[in-house]
Parts: sequence; C-alpha cells; structure tokens
Amino acid sequence: MKKLAIFICLLTGLVSSAQQLNCRVVVNSDKVANANANTFKTLETALNEFVNRTNWTSETLSQGERINCSMFITIESYDSNNFSATIQVQSSRPIYQSTYSSPVLNFNDKDFSFSYIEFESLNFDPNSYNSNLVSVISFYSYIILGMDADTFAPLGGDKYYETAHQISTVAAPTGGKGWSQGDGNQTRYFLINDLLSSTYKPFRDALYQYHFEGLDLMSSAPATAKEWIVQSVETVGQIYKVRPNAFLTRVFFDAKSDEIVQILSGGPKMPIAEAVDNLNRISPLNSSKWSAIKY
Repeated sequence: MKKLAIFICLLTGLVSSAQQLNCRVVVNSDKVANANANTFKTLETALNEFVNRTNWTSETLSQGERINCSMFITIESYDSNNFSATIQVQSSRPIYQSTYSSPVLNFNDKDFSFSYIEFESLNFDPNSYNSNLVSVISFYSYIILGMDADTFAPLGGDKYYETAHQISTVAAPTGGKGWSQGDGNQTRYFLINDLLSSTYKPFRDALYQYHFEGLDLMSSAPATAKEWIVQSVETVGQIYKVRPNAFLTRVFFDAKSDEIVQILSGGPKMPIAEAVDNLNRISPLNSSKWSAIKY
C-alpha cells in the first residue's frame, strides 16, 4: 500500500510534470585563440533559449517542475562559422521525500561539428533537418526526457526515444559524424538504437529499479531500497551475459558509479560481496572505485 501511494504521488506530481527541461548550456571557447568572444556568447545565449523555451512535449510547466540538466560544449576549433566541438550532457532527477538529486545521465559526445551564423534562428522540427546544431541539441533533449521517464515508470521513455530516433534518421543522410553506424560504436547512432533494442532492455529496467524501487524508498525503507539498488546492478549484469563491454553498460556506470559506492558503503548492513563481484565483472573500468566500497 505504501509503495502504491508513492507511485501515485510520483506519477501525478513528478512524472506528469518532469517532462520539460531546466537546462544550463555552457559554451567554452578557451581552446580557440584569437576568436571573437561575442560569437560564442551569442551562441550560448541562443542555445539556452532554444533548449529551455522549446515545447518538447506540448506541456506547459513551472520552472520548478522541469528536469534539471546541463550541456557543456567545448569548442575545439572554429573557422568561418564552422565549429568543431565536444558536448557533455548531464541530467538528474529528484528523489522522493528528499532534497537529493540523483544523476541519471552523464554522456560525453566527442563528435559534435556544426555551422552557426551569429543571430541565426534555431527551429526544431523532428521531421525535417534544420542544422546539425539543432539536431544534436534536440536529440539529447529527448534522450534526457526518455531516461528521466524510464526512472519513473517501466519503459516510460518510449515516446521520447522514438522522437530521438526520428531526429537521428533525418540527420543521418547529411553526413554529420555520429549519426551513422560507421562512425564508431559509442555514438548517437548506437545510443538511440541500443535504447530501443530489446537486447538492452535490462538497462532500462535497471533505471526503474534503481530509482523508483530503490532511491525513492530510501527515506522510508532504506534496507528495501538498498536491496533494489543491488538488484539493479544484477539487472545490468544481464546485458553482460550477451554483450560484454556493452555501450549502455558504460553509460549506466558513467552516471551512477560514484553514487553506487556511497550507497553500498553506507546505510543498513546487508550482504553485498556478490554485488561488488558483479560490479567488478561487468564494469572493470571502475574497479578502483569498487575497491573503495566498505562492507
């Protein structure tokens, strides 16, 4: 009954409202010498307005109801309105009956090239191509929305991922790097295709278990919450059985590794040796973090 009450509260108070973005976009041009700083400032202002004012879901929300996220763009080079950059995308979601926000996404896209003329308008249409700048920013906006929705309801992000996939499909023929299968195995192409693949469904199941079944119960039932978080690690481990070193496994732990160490090291005592073994097996790149878990 208590879990049902939590579900109803979250569903009516958070799920329905946490579908627009409160995003901080930063454009860092420190690596570019002798460039007009005004161009980068104008770009930063335009992107902040674009992300935060676009009605991604046809819903009007108050500022406090939006998903907190950030996009940190580092300009690597710039020549005649052509930019080569990277973009770090992060998002978090509030935890029930807590002031804490848990990281959901922490992804670094290293292939972000685009053209931009100062003061040009940025307009989004999922069915047509405006520019690579608009496509990439819109794509990640829907990835943020989808992953957030997955933390509140099983497979809750479907409609957002489908829009992200449509953006990817429309952008692919333009030749922009990161949209096609041949551009590498940790790109936008594989991110959205893996999210929609039944093979990687455990990733999305784990998002729900970890957050809704786990963290959202931490204030009322910490032992149960910790058990669900351990279970979510086992769920991610299902991917390892069929796809060792899977891209989405890395995406999961890039966001959650530090938090997992804190959770497993604290709270109610419970057997977690098997969970630590699983962590070392499915995410060996984080072995130094897992060795810091106290149990």
